[in-house]
Amino acid sequence: MLSSAHDLFRGLPPGTSVAAFNAITLEHAEAIAAAADETGAPVVMQLSQNAIAFHERPEAIAAAMVAVAETASAPIVLHLDHITDEELALRTVDLGFSSVMFDGATRDYEENVAATRRVATWGADHGIWVEAELGEIGGKDGAHAPGVRTDPEEAARFVADTAVDSLAVAVGSSHAMTTQSASLDTDLIERIAASVDVPLVLHGSSGVPDETLLRAARAGMRKINIGTALNIAFTGAVREWLDAHDGVDPRRYIAPGRDAMARTCAHYLEVLR
Repeated sequence: MLSSAHDLFRGLPPGTSVAAFNAITLEHAEAIAAAADETGAPVVMQLSQNAIAFHERPEAIAAAMVAVAETASAPIVLHLDHITDEELALRTVDLGFSSVMFDGATRDYEENVAATRRVATWGADHGIWVEAELGEIGGKDGAHAPGVRTDPEEAARFVADTAVDSLAVAVGSSHAMTTQSASLDTDLIERIAASVDVPLVLHGSSGVPDETLLRAARAGMRKINIGTALNIAFTGAVREWLDAHDGVDPRRYIAPGRDAMARTCAHYLEVLR
C-alpha cells in the first residue's frame, strides 16, 4: 500500500531503521514490493535523479512505481533520491511521491543551506518529507574518499538552518561498493544522533556488513539506503541464465534477475527487522 514518509518515520520505534531500496526499472520496483509483501516490513522505494536520466523523463517510471506501491500489501513510501535539480525536487507531489532527498552537498556550505532551505520550506507547505545531505558521501562521483566524516556540530547547525526532516551523513560508507568491506564509525553516529533532532540516513549501505548495519541502526540511523546490492543480484542471475541457456526472450532471463533482487531485499528486511 502507498504510505507517507511522515507516517513511516514518526512511527519508527527507537533503535530501529527502515530499508530504502533504489529502483531503476519496473523489475526493481516489483522485486522491492515482493520482498516487502513477503516479510510484512515497510520499505522506502527510491527513484534517483540518475535513474530518471536513464529513462530520460520521470513520468513513466514514477507512475509504474506508484502502481506497484498501491497494489502491494505492505506499506511502501516513494522517495526521490539524490535530486540536485531544485525544479525536479518540486515535482515530488505531482509524481505521486511523499519524500525527496535534495542533494546540495557539492555546493559550498552557505549555498547548500540556502537551496536546501528553499526545498524544505516548500516541502513543509506541501506535506513532503525532505531529506538532505551534509558533506558528500565517500565515493560519490569520485569527489570524496571514504574517509570523509560529518561533523556533529555542523550537522546540528545545518538542520537548524534548513529545517529538513532527515539528514544523510558521512560516517564511513561509500556509494557503489561491490563488497561488504566498509567500516562505520558508530561512535560518530551516536554523537551526530545526539546533536540533531531528525532521523539520520545511511547512504552507500550495500558495502556495509549486516552486523554493522544493525549496530548503525541501534546507534541512530533510521533509514538505510541500498542500491548496488540489488544490481549485483540482478546482473549475476541474468548472467548465470545466459551462460546456461540459449534464447532471446528477455522474460526468460529478466525473471530470475527480478527474483534474485527480491531475495536480496528480503534478506536486508530480515536483517533490519
